[in-house]
Amino acid sequence: MAASGRPVAASLPAEIEPAELPADAIEVGRIADAWGVKGWFRVLAHSADPQALFSTTRWYLQPSERGAKTFSGTVLLRVRESKEHSDSVVARADGVEDRSAAELLRGARVFVPRSSFPTAGKDEFYWVDLLGLDVVNREGLALGRVKEMLSTGPQTVLVIEYEAGGQPQERMIPFVSAYVDGVDLPARRITVDWQADY
Repeated sequence: MAASGRPVAASLPAEIEPAELPADAIEVGRIADAWGVKGWFRVLAHSADPQALFSTTRWYLQPSERGAKTFSGTVLLRVRESKEHSDSVVARADGVEDRSAAELLRGARVFVPRSSFPTAGKDEFYWVDLLGLDVVNREGLALGRVKEMLSTGPQTVLVIEYEAGGQPQERMIPFVSAYVDGVDLPARRITVDWQADY
């Protein structure tokens, strides 16, 4: 710990400084490993569409919950360049000049401020904005709350958590227009054409 009580990034390059995690920070991926010998590293995005990673050049990193840790607390990574490559994203950043430096980032969790996300198009939503929303059907019957989203390839599925008989239960509803009538983010509600006994 530094004298100020803030954690320090002892083994990371000096350009990667300790930082405060923004209040609206969202975890959008994790650093998988070094990529090449010139300081590039590979990032596995949590979403099939990694636009949130490209929306800012300021990524906030926290160490992996498991495995070896090369730093503690939160650090700010200033990204010089990032691009899609195969099934992942590759990037390079200030202070990460070679493979050894890139390997120090392995396993780090990547956060970006929600306020930096690109504006979603009409009838497009970020998964993070749907989590915790109440789900009701056309008759107004409460079906539960969105616990998580699953990508099944051709479509995304809402995983809805609800209680029945005093026990937590889950139901899954495809997030497609055939079943989803509308999403009201201000009201924190999704209306669906779905029955409780489906």
